[in-house]
Amino acid sequence: MSFRSLGLSSLIVNSANDRHGELENETAAIGWLFNNREIHMRNLAKDIVAQGGVYDPPLVSSDGNKFIVFDGNRRVTCLKLLASPKRAPTIELQRFFSELRDKWPGQFPENITCQVESDRDRIDEILYRRHTGTQNGVGQSTWDDRMKANFVGRTGKASGVHVADEIERRLSEANLWDRRRKIPRSNMNRLLSSEAYRNRLGFSVARGHFEYTRDEPAVLKALLRVAEDLTSKKVVLGDIWDVAGKRQYLDQLETEGALPTAQHIPAAKPTSMPSTKKLSAVSPPPKPTPPPKPDLRTTLIPDYLPYAVTWSGEQQRLKAIWEELQFRLKLSEHPNAVAVMFRVLVELALDNYVSKTGLQTVHNNDSLSNRAGKVATDLFAKKKIDKKYYDECKRLQNGDQLFSVATMNRWVHSSTFNPSPQHLTSMWDSISDMVVLCINA
Repeated sequence: MSFRSLGLSSLIVNSANDRHGELENETAAIGWLFNNREIHMRNLAKDIVAQGGVYDPPLVSSDGNKFIVFDGNRRVTCLKLLASPKRAPTIELQRFFSELRDKWPGQFPENITCQVESDRDRIDEILYRRHTGTQNGVGQSTWDDRMKANFVGRTGKASGVHVADEIERRLSEANLWDRRRKIPRSNMNRLLSSEAYRNRLGFSVARGHFEYTRDEPAVLKALLRVAEDLTSKKVVLGDIWDVAGKRQYLDQLETEGALPTAQHIPAAKPTSMPSTKKLSAVSPPPKPTPPPKPDLRTTLIPDYLPYAVTWSGEQQRLKAIWEELQFRLKLSEHPNAVAVMFRVLVELALDNYVSKTGLQTVHNNDSLSNRAGKVATDLFAKKKIDKKYYDECKRLQNGDQLFSVATMNRWVHSSTFNPSPQHLTSMWDSISDMVVLCINA
């Protein structure tokens, strides 16, 4: 195996590509790709231009003074048409590639790095492992939804909103930032790769658009600080590469008072008053209230909500319990197992907070109820929760109420106290914010 820089003009799009079988020539192969994959080809071309090249070297083999492409035909085709838009199969596509070429950043490359193989049998073995599925572990293993979510959470890619661009725009519109100064976009997106980090800065993109979760001026002030740190290279990629680095940086900002707190929660918008206008004789009767939609919730932790949790390497058991309660244990089938695991999750989350923050008021012989109360007090003192939620969390210490740690203990130890799905979900909805804060400590 060798990697060589080859002239783009020396690469031949494979007319015997396994996507389509034997075709007449390279022109026919290019035509097939656009006849059958036009949207994909357009999107790939846009991405190549945006990135200024391709990441994966095409797999090629020599044929005289030319090189036939065996893997990477779509990439090579896009590059060829960007180099010569008139080779595109239709007038519309010629115009499309001509306009894209004008957007190419810098000088268009004449050469491209390729993986060159002379042994055709070896080429077939490579293609077999790349394109015929997992083959019980021999081939490339595809990512499931949770693996994809881990990638998005680590890198910030494919979140639906380009966070760095949105931040730069909002700072500029507030006259806090000169757009001629470019924020390092990839570093900003990586730092704010998950809702947990975004929420600490006072905004969210969980619903597919940017929205403030804290007062706008406080959020913009915090975002300006981050933008300055990244642009001045006070903070570089190595500082925020992993969960630990991101947390350390945001913790430092919090210590300095640079982040929004619970005091910056926006006031609730007043609800509009109902109209007092009388119905006329010809007014249609009011529409009947539609029946409520069926509850989509089947697990304690709803699997359709984007919780702002980030998992560090030492939290594997805590993460496993969370995922069991969110994806696997059904409330209707396993209420007792859910109840016990719920209590374990709360206990481990509280312990995580005490360990990470070094909370001095908590002692080894403290009951779970006392730990919960002391953690809630610390969260309130650090302005991570407001007074209303603090009072709700303190109810955990009241042993005579259904919403309490005593109730959780009865789930484990009582032979007569049966947990109901409704009670379990009610308790989770009340305590979930504190649990997430403890996990993310």
